[in-house]
Amino acid sequence: MIAQLDSSYIRIRPYKLWSRMITYLFFEGRPLTTRGRWINYFVFRFLKIAKSLPLIKKVKKPIFIIGTGRSGTTMLGKILSIHREIGWLNEPKALWHMVYPYEDLIGNYSNGPAFYRLSEKDVTDEVTEALHRLYGLYLTVTFSERVLDKYPELIFRLPFIKAIFPDAKFIFLVRDGWDSCQSINIWSQRFGKRTALEIQDWWGHNRRKWRLLVEQILPDHNDLYCHKDEMVHWNDQLQMAALEWILTMREGIRMIERFPDDIIKVHYEVLVQDFPEEIKRIIQFLELQDDEAVLLYGKKILKPLSHYPSFKLNQAIEKPFFETLEKLGY
Repeated sequence: MIAQLDSSYIRIRPYKLWSRMITYLFFEGRPLTTRGRWINYFVFRFLKIAKSLPLIKKVKKPIFIIGTGRSGTTMLGKILSIHREIGWLNEPKALWHMVYPYEDLIGNYSNGPAFYRLSEKDVTDEVTEALHRLYGLYLTVTFSERVLDKYPELIFRLPFIKAIFPDAKFIFLVRDGWDSCQSINIWSQRFGKRTALEIQDWWGHNRRKWRLLVEQILPDHNDLYCHKDEMVHWNDQLQMAALEWILTMREGIRMIERFPDDIIKVHYEVLVQDFPEEIKRIIQFLELQDDEAVLLYGKKILKPLSHYPSFKLNQAIEKPFFETLEKLGY
C-alpha cells in the first residue's frame, strides 16, 4: 500500500495516517524502479524551501536503521513507526540528496559523483544546519518527538552522522546471508527494468551502485580487493548480493566496536521468533516509553520465517562469506 500503510496500521493508530502521508508526499521522494517519479520535482522544491527555514524544533536522539537491504529493515521501521513518539522516514533519499548532493549511490536523482563512505571530515556547517532544520520541520509537521530514519546504506556513514548528531542511536539489523542474497535476487527480478539503453535494478542506474561498491569499499578489504578486476564485471545477482552482504556486515561489526554504546545489533530471525522480548530490548535501548501499540502491530504483521536455499558461491567470496556468517552467530 501507499506509504507502507495497511489496514492493521490504520486501525491500531489511525492518527498516524497523517504522519505517513506527509512523509510519503513531501520528504521521501520516488527512487528508480518506482512509479510516480513526476512528484520528485515538487518534493525537491519543498525540501529546498524547508532547509532554508529557521530551526523549528530541536532534534534529539535520532534513530537510524542500518544494515543490508532485504533484511527486514522496512518491517522493523513500520513496527517502530507506530510508536506514539516516532516519525518514520523510509529511505528518504530525496531528503539526503538535498542535504548532501554527492550521496546518491543508486542514481535516483543524479548521475554525478557519489561517495559510498562519508566521514566526519565531510561534515560542514551547511550540511549540519540543513539536516537539523529538515528533521526539525519533519518532527513538527508529523507531531513526533523522535526521528526514525531507515536508510541501510548509512552504515557506511556513521562517523558522518555522529558528527551531526552526537546523540544518535543505531539499530544494526542483520539477517542470514543466504536469505538476504536470495531476497535481493528476487527483488531485482521483480522490480528491475531493462531496455536497450539502460538497466535499473538493485544496483541502480546501469550498475552505478555496484561500481561504487567495488571501487570505493572493496579496497578496504585486502582479502577481496585482489579480485577487483574480476568482480567489477560480475553480473550474477546472487554473487553480487553476497559480496555486498559481506562488506556491509563487516562494516557493521567494525562500527559496533567503534560506537559500542550507540548501536544495538538485532537479528531479524530473533525479532520474528521472539518478538515481545526483542522489541522490548530495542525500545529500552532507544530510550522510548513503552507503547502497547508497537507490540500489538508487530504481532499482527510479522509472519513465520521461510528460509531460502543456499547457492554455490564464487570461490573469491566463499571463505569470507562463511567467516562472516560465523561472526554473526549463524
